[in-house]
Amino acid sequence: MQGDGERLFLDDLKVGQRFLSGSCEVDASEIKAFAAQFDPQPFHLDEEAAKASLFGGLAASGWHTAAITMKLLVGGGAPMAGGLVGAGGELRWPAPVRPGDRLEVESEIIAIAPSRSKPDRGMVTIRSWTRNQRGDVVQDMTAKLVVPRRPAEPLAQT
Repeated sequence: MQGDGERLFLDDLKVGQRFLSGSCEVDASEIKAFAAQFDPQPFHLDEEAAKASLFGGLAASGWHTAAITMKLLVGGGAPMAGGLVGAGGELRWPAPVRPGDRLEVESEIIAIAPSRSKPDRGMVTIRSWTRNQRGDVVQDMTAKLVVPRRPAEPLAQT
């Protein structure tokens, strides 16, 4: 499994390659603050209202989970040269994120396609599972990323 450190170009990647992020703990105040700004639904804002909801308790917005996932990926969980430039994808939230959960992301390269029209880059399909401290998957994402190829080495002068 790839760790922190170097940024990887398209040429460095292979199907099946895996990456593991650091972790991030989520607390109730962060859940409520994110929800107040971006997803102001009662089950993200208020413990009592959340108890009566489908979630049975305070739960982070899926979009909050996606934002935390992005933070963990950018922080080394998907060390792509040129950054994480998305070109689409799919997202599922099979379980809620609760206050006190510690999240981490495991990712796997599932496809690599060098561009025919732009030889300086390619498309990488990566599947990422965001898990809590119990190993429950709280987000399952498949994304297509634009990843640059390694720049050509200048010819040595002799």
